[in-house]
Amino acid sequence: MLHAALGYEGAVTAPHRHAAQVGRDVLRDGGTAVEAMVAAAAAIAVVYPHMNGIGGDGFWLIKRKGEAPVGIFAGGQAAALATPEWYAEQGHGDAIPARGGLAALTVPGTIGGWQAALDLHDTKLPLDRLLAPAIAYAENGIAVTGNQSRTTAEKLDGLRDVPGFADTFLQDGEVPATGALMKQQALGRTLRHLAENGLGSFYKGPIADTHGAYLAANGSPLRAEDFAAYGAERVTPLEVETSHGTLYNMVAPTQGVASLMILGLFDRLGVTEGEGFDHIHGLIESTKQAFIRRNAELGDRTHMDVPAQDWLETDALDAMAARIDREKALPWPYEPKQGDTIWMGACDSDGTVVSFIQSVFWEFGSGLTCPETGVFFQNRGAGFSLQPGPNQLAPGKRPFHTLNPAMADLKDGRVMAYGTMGGEGQPQTQSAVFSRHVQFGMDLQAAVTAPRWLLGKTWGQDTTTLKLENRFDPELVAQLKQAGHEVELIDPYSDLAGHAGAVVHHPSGLIEAATDPRSDGAAITD
Repeated sequence: MLHAALGYEGAVTAPHRHAAQVGRDVLRDGGTAVEAMVAAAAAIAVVYPHMNGIGGDGFWLIKRKGEAPVGIFAGGQAAALATPEWYAEQGHGDAIPARGGLAALTVPGTIGGWQAALDLHDTKLPLDRLLAPAIAYAENGIAVTGNQSRTTAEKLDGLRDVPGFADTFLQDGEVPATGALMKQQALGRTLRHLAENGLGSFYKGPIADTHGAYLAANGSPLRAEDFAAYGAERVTPLEVETSHGTLYNMVAPTQGVASLMILGLFDRLGVTEGEGFDHIHGLIESTKQAFIRRNAELGDRTHMDVPAQDWLETDALDAMAARIDREKALPWPYEPKQGDTIWMGACDSDGTVVSFIQSVFWEFGSGLTCPETGVFFQNRGAGFSLQPGPNQLAPGKRPFHTLNPAMADLKDGRVMAYGTMGGEGQPQTQSAVFSRHVQFGMDLQAAVTAPRWLLGKTWGQDTTTLKLENRFDPELVAQLKQAGHEVELIDPYSDLAGHAGAVVHHPSGLIEAATDPRSDGAAITD
């Protein structure tokens, strides 16, 4: 029987065990959940580089005991030069390339988000203490995980010739084997510079100047001035009321609104038993309704006709729920989004709960890696459209984001932080974990481990089928097929199903934490 990790002094869950350990050690040293997360975020950028890095974006939900959650939107804006006309002049008038310098067109925002999170409350530990483990892993080396080795091999064709990638992430031109020692000395020097000069030195000064020059030399529209113009934003999270409590997620242009819509719609279906047809079919059909509106209208919140929070109003959700057929599947061709990300959660003994996500979009982002700093740049801007619409590229605009950290303030007094990587799969996996644990009473770890599904494609897959891990009951699979779902079975613990995690703080002070067996992670409590 699977059970979540339990404790009272604090908890950290992460998709790499070293990041979880780093966060736990910060809590043991008297740090807050926010400080633990900054340390874990720096560490996982080093030890899990195929999934995230300091050249990407980050998003936070932070809830102190007795207070409303606060959001931090640390997504970088498009370069001042980045226009559809500029890309047409480079010979790319139809679409933005997914790799290389042309794909690196938005400022990396995550480090600014670390600082914004630390600025929310008094800190207890110095910055150099928080970054020390990451610096050590970069300078002394990491053991390459099986996940990193496998992913590098799978994506190598699109990355091998991108400037800086091979010298940083290959060894003698070959994919590093599982367990190989990988050092990132340049990244270590960059992190050491940040520890000594402050996180703001990423955006102004020698690092920004170096990045601006390197990006320009490799075809990117980003310049040092774009880094200097960046700032993370403190935001009010989106929220939706359900029969179980208030659920929160990140503002547009993340797909946090889709995650909330799915659970708001499913709550209206009145399903009383988990793991059967009504549960799985109901969540899949709720996902379709949410994605239809997301795909049509979601973009930079300053360019949307209807604010995302309005999508979560009672009348709007009631109307969408009425379109769900409880017996038959809605035919489903649609245009999915890819994504590569890490989600981590933390809770301290004071009851502060953190839901955090950090991403470079695709595996290794754009692949463009600065040899002087060890930073590889996200390709999140490749998610912009060059055609008119809410997600059309414009200077200073922020692109659609698949990543979204989730949190729930439940009516029984529990606070739950949960999330996952996995592009299109993120809202779907969130709905699986939340419904299993909160609505149907499954143990937190069991809810994360249980077989999952993915409607559509992610991680570069070409099919838009309903993918089911092959651990589902064959009778349920047959029912879904009979209802019209185009079912495709995938491996029992597939990366396609995401790397999820969750932390729950109880009114008694008890803390639960769970991690995903699909990842290389750990959930650690004290």
